[in-house]
Amino acid sequence: MKILKSSRKRTPADTRSLQTAVAEIIDRVCREGDDALRYYAQRFDQCSRINIRVTQEEIRDAYQKLRSQEIEDMKTALGNIRAFAQAQRGTLTEIEDFSPMPGIHLGHRVIPVRSCCCYVPGGSYPLYSTALMLAAPAKAAGVPRITACSPVVKGSGNIHPKTLVAMDLAGVDEIYAVGGAQAIAAFSYGTEQIQPVDLIVGPGNQYVTEAKRQCYGQVGIDFVAGPSEVLVLADQTADPDVVAADLLAQSEHDPNAKGIVITIDETFGQAVAASVQKQLETLETAPIARQSWEAYGEILLADSLQEAVGLINAYAPEHLEINVHDPQEILPLLHNYGSLFIGENTAEVFGDYASGTNHTLPTLRASRYTGGVWVGTFLKTCTHQSMTPEASQKIAPLVARMARGEGLAGHARAAQIRADGNRS
Repeated sequence: MKILKSSRKRTPADTRSLQTAVAEIIDRVCREGDDALRYYAQRFDQCSRINIRVTQEEIRDAYQKLRSQEIEDMKTALGNIRAFAQAQRGTLTEIEDFSPMPGIHLGHRVIPVRSCCCYVPGGSYPLYSTALMLAAPAKAAGVPRITACSPVVKGSGNIHPKTLVAMDLAGVDEIYAVGGAQAIAAFSYGTEQIQPVDLIVGPGNQYVTEAKRQCYGQVGIDFVAGPSEVLVLADQTADPDVVAADLLAQSEHDPNAKGIVITIDETFGQAVAASVQKQLETLETAPIARQSWEAYGEILLADSLQEAVGLINAYAPEHLEINVHDPQEILPLLHNYGSLFIGENTAEVFGDYASGTNHTLPTLRASRYTGGVWVGTFLKTCTHQSMTPEASQKIAPLVARMARGEGLAGHARAAQIRADGNRS
């Protein structure tokens, strides 16, 4: 492997101060409830609203602020996201009566969580597409109570109208104007206005991420996510301008985003580097994208597709684009990625918004052990069993022997009493 463009190494940040700051926020929310939420809203967002829950009137006003085309675009994207989530739900079937041996009846139910919170970031842009990506699969899963929250636009006291409309279209039952670590604490432990939920999903800044980490256990979470990533595998048949555009699309997220190219053709790699610099000259978000690309962008030259596959599986990227002459040759060898985009026609940004797969994906190599948010994120597979008297008596001696082998006499007795038929 040859490095055509290297990146800055990510070093462990000073997390101690972050952990302490987040712990203090969580503790204050637990002690003071809504008063803490109002304090942090004023401190961070210059927001003085008293009622944290968004009213129906606010939602109606949000619709009036959007063009009809914007609403129709959301509906079209939502239709694709919802259809794929429903198709995924159809693959998760229940087992009603499985017998490993006569008289033992096993099964499982697929049960939605009773409540969830969809955290939709605010930040520099209204990331309303995330509202669709989180609430649509929750709805397809059958979650009875779907809540959502998002930070207000600084100084306004209101969530961005595009985000509000997206939440409403996707079927959110309760919307709250609150963000940051304090929102995670509120939905984990509850306040006067916010009833706690069973599961929190969605991306956020480092404070949100750390709050999810600290509240996990009290509440379920999807995963702990970091800066966004894209890795593009491309050969000489690819268009360097297209690859460069995809890299910059990822780089404009924030200064810590990461774009990587792995190629087996050095001339192509150099062409991508040149195209990135050219496109930065006219890109409106160039200040952020340039900072990200210069710090964390990489171009690697692999000796072969086989070596490239090994690098990909080691990187375990959030988004993976395969843009080579014959992608089918290597697809079975790829194991670690959040979401896969095959061929030049399949832009990663299509998945970000409207093609139907979910864009809430694992980062920082977490795709080694988890996929992204999907309908199954909101479901539990819970087992059950029943036995006939004959089966109970037959299996009891086996279980009693195993229990004694572990030194658990009470376990052994609970099994043996059924074998003996002596309940006195």
